[in-house]
Amino acid sequence: MDLSLAFDEFYTRTELMSLPARVEEFRRSIGARFPQFYGDERIQYSHAEQDERIGTAIVKYPAMRDTYLQKARTFGSRLTGYVNSFQARFPDYRYDGEIWLLHSLGEMDGGTRTLASKDYLIFGADGLARFHAGGDDGAFFHHELFHTYHEPALAACPETVVWKSLWTEGLAVYVSQQMHPEANDKELLTDFPAGTVAKTRAALPAAWEQLDKVLNSSDRQVNASLFQLSSRDKTLPQRRGYYLGYLVAQEAAKSRDVAELAKLGCGPARELVTATVRKLKSGVSH
Repeated sequence: MDLSLAFDEFYTRTELMSLPARVEEFRRSIGARFPQFYGDERIQYSHAEQDERIGTAIVKYPAMRDTYLQKARTFGSRLTGYVNSFQARFPDYRYDGEIWLLHSLGEMDGGTRTLASKDYLIFGADGLARFHAGGDDGAFFHHELFHTYHEPALAACPETVVWKSLWTEGLAVYVSQQMHPEANDKELLTDFPAGTVAKTRAALPAAWEQLDKVLNSSDRQVNASLFQLSSRDKTLPQRRGYYLGYLVAQEAAKSRDVAELAKLGCGPARELVTATVRKLKSGVSH
């Protein structure tokens, strides 16, 4: 399902309108076509806050327009190629959810979302233009496809528990690295913001120590401190969980095939992650 070019058409058609009028027209002509994603309720913003997000997206669009359109127009063929190469590595791969390409109002380049109890794989053409303007984005696509392959095995696990986030993101980074050994840290999604990998390596003893203490936490702020830019923890690098998770997956893959690892359920996966984190913590501390 593609709303990316519809956004460009909307932008051109409303250029002579005032910004408030354009926001209302976006809600009517674009937002209403996918209310599960664009509706105020999902993001828990007020109507006014969502209007502000829409307005900001409209104002910022001209600066990214050329790259945005290039990403949007080539998306279908590129995704088909990446799915084919992913299935060559994981022959049992199937995805029954809907795939959408749209303007995400600055939310994302891509990722899985559960909206109104239904699973989606959503790509933001604006995020692709912002974060993947140059270089090879194959590792990113295979990272997101792996999530759709892996997530069913962990569907019964608590949603925000740290060990699950560490395992899902770390294994996705590891798989994309194996499929794209030439990819750099930025392309593997571990080095955002720039310098994250180097800062995490420099702080590994403290990073492993902190991680071991919170593996079973379901606190959203604890999870954010490891995987989001909204981290309130200033003592350790933001988004370090992606790199730490990669190291855990890399260690686990020394003794098991990644397809086997991807099938582990909640209990076995939690035990493996916990044991591996403690093994890596012990190795760094000596």
